Amino acid sequence: MKNETLLYEDDSHKCVMFSLEDEEHKDHSLSVNQFLIIQHESAILIDPGSGGIFGELYDAVARHIDPSKIKFIFFSHQDPDVAGAIAEWSVATSAKLIMSQLWTRFMGHYGLMDMGRIIALEDHGARIKFEHDFLQFIPAHFLHSPGNFSLYDSRSKILFSGDIGAAVLSPQNLNKNVDDFEEHRPFLESFHGRYMAANQFCRAWVKCVRKYEISMIAPQHGSLFKEKMAQHFLEWFEKVEGGYEHCEELYGC
Repeated sequence: MKNETLLYEDDSHKCVMFSLEDEEHKDHSLSVNQFLIIQHESAILIDPGSGGIFGELYDAVARHIDPSKIKFIFFSHQDPDVAGAIAEWSVATSAKLIMSQLWTRFMGHYGLMDMGRIIALEDHGARIKFEHDFLQFIPAHFLHSPGNFSLYDSRSKILFSGDIGAAVLSPQNLNKNVDDFEEHRPFLESFHGRYMAANQFCRAWVKCVRKYEISMIAPQHGSLFKEKMAQHFLEWFEKVEGGYEHCEELYGC
């Protein structure tokens, strides 16, 4: 399918990227990626997005695994393009819902009533066993959300980075691999300069990420960074200043 990309596959493990958009609001929204990790008969769904794509994403997931076997759904932060369909997914599956402890008290506003389903991440993150491997929740606070996490899959060595690495691209360039970092960099600069809080948070995140072997960085918006391009991105991102350094310019007072 044109909106589906296989990121990794071996005999027991698979990672899939979906790039589904709410067609009703397509002209006024940023393209979004959703991700599914399957290992044997378990799965984790990552940043499943808004209610506008719920039905289409449910059907897409079902082509790979019975949605009843989704063990976890991870929400990197609280934005509606990440968590807008949390109520629908909580009804459609029995999955545990993983998110920052900062956002648990707001989930009722998204229509989620069963708070017992939530796994609340403390600020320093967590590691959970996923069959024979592990999933590492890496702090990404203030990049851009004050309660934000990236997810590292130890089997595929893919880092699901949320808004970090997001690019504002023309539709024909969406969801391709980054082949030339310098050519791609202009699409990163305005987004990261505004949405990332400050350089100290960028550097802290890169320091955490470099503890792991990264084969690919898969952001929630835009293109994939593989191998050498992932390293180029980390080198660039740890120098990003962020909005804090431009606060007087932004406030204008």
